[in-house]
Amino acid sequence: MKFLDIGVLSKQSGVPASTLRYYEEIGLIQSVGRHGLRRQFDPPVVTQLALISLGKMAGFSLDDIKGMFAKDGSPQLPRAELHLRADALDEQIRGLERLRDALRHVADCPAETHMECPKFKRLMHFASRLAGTRKG
Repeated sequence: MKFLDIGVLSKQSGVPASTLRYYEEIGLIQSVGRHGLRRQFDPPVVTQLALISLGKMAGFSLDDIKGMFAKDGSPQLPRAELHLRADALDEQIRGLERLRDALRHVADCPAETHMECPKFKRLMHFASRLAGTRKG
């Protein structure tokens, strides 16, 4: 089997070599050895890196993602957690759509100033409440 040098793996996956070393350090991926000073990886690591990227995009932490791989690196995706994360993304999307619609309304509002626009006032009130919940 032909192994991938860390530079080749970095180029193929789009993941910087420093990140690959970090992922190896925390146990997300494993090298199979070295060729000189350069780490060598099995080709299936490319698939692992794609899954790690997907997990990060979905909002999973690296620790969560680490738990989604068996010791041999094969994926063991927790379907129930994936459903919960998809539900959370749906809610986030709905919130972002509401925000987008409010911003469009404020941009087109016929009120003389934004502070006279009732929808803008509600948006400001909501933003201040949201900021207060994120402090604690």
